[in-house]
Amino acid sequence: MQNAFGEPQMVVVLGGTSEIGRAIVASLEGPALRTVVLGCRDVAAGHQAARAMGTAVTIDVVEFHAERPETHRAWFDEIVARHGDPDVVVMAVGALADTEQLGDDPVAVANTVTATMTGPAAAMVAAASLLRRQGHGHLVVLSSVAGERVRASLAVYGGAKAGLDAVAQGLADQLHGSGAHVLIVRPGFVRTRMTAHLPDGPFATTAEAVAAATVQGLARRRRIVWVPGVLRYVFMVLRHVPTPVWRRIAARA
Repeated sequence: MQNAFGEPQMVVVLGGTSEIGRAIVASLEGPALRTVVLGCRDVAAGHQAARAMGTAVTIDVVEFHAERPETHRAWFDEIVARHGDPDVVVMAVGALADTEQLGDDPVAVANTVTATMTGPAAAMVAAASLLRRQGHGHLVVLSSVAGERVRASLAVYGGAKAGLDAVAQGLADQLHGSGAHVLIVRPGFVRTRMTAHLPDGPFATTAEAVAAATVQGLARRRRIVWVPGVLRYVFMVLRHVPTPVWRRIAARA
């Protein structure tokens, strides 16, 4: 449970090898933080990520598979039994794939949607149920501006992020008044290992900047934060531009 100053004592990152997820942990670290759980499909990579974090807190790397929803409730029950109530759960699971990479392979398309939306959505519902029972805690959902108006070049990934964002908004309303809270984080292009092969997009940012905005959003119990903040206003316009105009803009991005 958070201490009297609202500082978290236990943080869970689903997608524990995520650079953004680990940057959020680093930004949350303080005297109160005692345990971080990294839920990872690849446990060996999770241990490597834990070593790279260079933190003095206890890090527990636990195998987690978002694509196996039948295991989610028991997974959270085990974490609570080992470490107590989580104060912050970060949903950082996803798989970036553009239209060219996916081609017309229906299996690749289905896998991308499962990894980016279906599995994470199921895990978010399990996390939200736990936080509701606790009566406290934050669920942080790493969404993307790619889901705000989907580009042809990111049709599947953007569509999956749009679905994930919509589920997160619904969960935020479900948890209203329960003591628990959902924060949706909508970054633009983030420079990470996952995007290292791509040219910077407009308003490119860093994992550390996303983390700083996330921590500020948690402190203020915001519903949605955009990173950088200017993207909120950019997409107020882009949502409503005519389709032919949008296609030209998206082709240049």
